[in-house]
Formats: sequence, C-alpha cells, structure tokens
Amino acid sequence: MKAYTKDELKEIYAARRARIGLYLRENNIGACVFIDAEAHRDPALAYFTGHADDAILIIFSDDYSILIPWDENLAKMNGFYDKLIPYTRYKNNDLEAVKAVLNMGTSHAINDKVELPPYLSYTKYLRFLATLDNYRCSNKEDGVHQFVVESRQIKDEYEIECTKEAARIGDLIIDQIEEKIKTGEIKTEMDVALFIERECRINGCERTGFDTLAAGPARSFAIHAFPGYTSGEWPAQGLSILDFGVVYKGYTSDTTVTVAKGELTEAQIKQLDLVQKAYDECVVMYTKENTIYSAAKKADTIFAAAKRKMPHTLGHGIGLEIHEQPRISTKAAENDKFKPGMILTCEPGLYDPEIGGCRLENDVLITENGNEVLTHSRIIRVD
Repeated sequence: MKAYTKDELKEIYAARRARIGLYLRENNIGACVFIDAEAHRDPALAYFTGHADDAILIIFSDDYSILIPWDENLAKMNGFYDKLIPYTRYKNNDLEAVKAVLNMGTSHAINDKVELPPYLSYTKYLRFLATLDNYRCSNKEDGVHQFVVESRQIKDEYEIECTKEAARIGDLIIDQIEEKIKTGEIKTEMDVALFIERECRINGCERTGFDTLAAGPARSFAIHAFPGYTSGEWPAQGLSILDFGVVYKGYTSDTTVTVAKGELTEAQIKQLDLVQKAYDECVVMYTKENTIYSAAKKADTIFAAAKRKMPHTLGHGIGLEIHEQPRISTKAAENDKFKPGMILTCEPGLYDPEIGGCRLENDVLITENGNEVLTHSRIIRVD
C-alpha cells in the first residue's frame, strides 16, 4: 500500500476530528469525552488519534483535542493530537482526569455542555455527574458517540488502503492454506489456526481480527464453533469451515473458507450449491443503487425456496472492529442504501448437524461505480 508520511497522517486524523468539531458546534455542545479501558473498548480513540489502547480523549467544539494516555511513550510514538497529558498525572483516576482537562480547555468550548460516553455504567455516570457538577453533562445514545459510529461506516482513503492490505495478506494466506491442504502439511484445526497466526505477523499484520474459527465436519454445523479450534482433523471427509481475519494498522479483514473433502452426499452438494448461488446473486447487489434490505431479502428468498433458513445476517461492516454498522439484515430500514466507502462482508451460510456447515465470506468495498470485492475466499474442493 501507499506509504503515508507523518504529515499526511496528521492531516487525516485532524480531518476526522474536524468533522466531530462541526457536529459539536451544530448541536451546541462544548466538548465530548471518549474512554478506552478494559471495561469498554472504544475504537473512537484509534479513529481520532491513531493511539488505540487505554486512554481518555476529549475533543472540544473548536476541534481541539487532548489525549490522556496510560502509556505516554506509546502515545507519543503513534498518536496524533493537539495536546498530550499523561494519565499518571491524575493518579490514574479517570474522574479527576476528565475534570481537570475540561477545566483546562474552557477556551476551546462554546459552552459548558459535555457529552459523556453512553457506555458508562449508571453508577459510573452518576459519579461523573457529581465530579463534573459545574458542567451540563449528558450521555445520549443518539448523540455525538452515535454520530461517530455512523461516520465510521464510510471509510476514508487511508482506511480503505489499510483494509485492502489486510485483504491482500489474507488472500495470500488462503492460497498457502489450499496448497498445504493438498500436500498434507495441514492436518488439524490447530495446524491451520497457528499457521494463520504466524503468517499474518510475518507479513506485517498486528494480530488476527478475532480468534480463528477452524471446524472440521464434526463441528462445522456451528455458526461460530466453540472452542475456536482443537487438535481434531482438518479438513476431514465432508464439510469443514475456516473463518479468520488479519489486522493491518488497526483494520481487519474477515473471510470464511469452506473446504469440501472427498465424496459428498447429495445433501452436502445441494448445500454447497445453495450457498454459492446466494453469494453470487447477493454480492452483485452491494451497490449504491440497492438497499441493504433488498440484498438480505435476496439471500433469504434463495434459501427459503429450498426450504432452508440462514441463521445469521448476510453480512456486516468491518473496520477498526470486526463487526461494525451497518448489518446486512432484513431488519434494516427499507430505504437504507449501500453507500460508497462502506466495506462490508457478504457471507451467506447454512448449517446442519448431519450435513455439516458451509459459509462463503468475502469483504466488499462499495464504490461510485459498483463494488470491489477485496478478498477472494472460496469453496475449496479436495479429493
């Protein structure tokens, strides 16, 4: 992918904070608070600053940002912000840190209205209210934090480039897995899961997007097998599933491969064909002209005609989190359309304790002229 300079990245993060600053001014809010901690991980920290873990971020209505990280050195190395104040200065107390920084930033706020995170527990929210008694605080579910979630649905150039690189590396790993299945180098669920872990890091990824799910025929009936992988044979006679993602500069891919090994039953062949048909007919609907509801309905209709039902949504957004908005579901508003800049999965699947499971999942970028399928997962057939 393109090599971004420090100055280019600084502009990208500043532009994101400018959008939220405009929202604050339009809604007459002085400042908003984001908290990333073990109790609740908030990708907004990474989205606005590039610093991902254990920090508080306050953005004022003039776009000014103050980052309060637990790891000062890491934040200085990776973060983009207007001012950094170490969390240790406030004895690692989030209440005192937020109060002090809000008091410090009064010249950057249009008023004393502050939006706190809606994910705070009720008890913690009451403690914030008591501590910030000189501010008008709220934590609305449909406020600034929801605005950020919705904004993150549309990826900017940098996010698209990072996701494309994650997709490229994921594809490389899938190709290697297919070859190693055929040579017999991969024999178990553990073999393939640990191979992915090693290869993603060799290729510059930070981690897997989630715990890899590798399930042989005895376990592939589960949508998400538990445990994620075992020492059981993989792939074995029948239908095996592999669901994994890799993370590059914070952005994850998400793919599912089904491996069909040996002579299959008529029911297994029919299930594979149904999933492939649903994928082929639905992925072409991922365009700005179509509604999210219509794509999800198409998959349901295909399966219903065969008297089958898919137990999960057709897909979801991906990005800094493995599951982001929107969900590709018949529960979506009927007028909500795909939008250029969205990156979403298309992942029809069917599961049966006797037949086994089959899912085919790829990542799709919505463009002005259609879509671009970023990953190349497939149903792999092995003799």
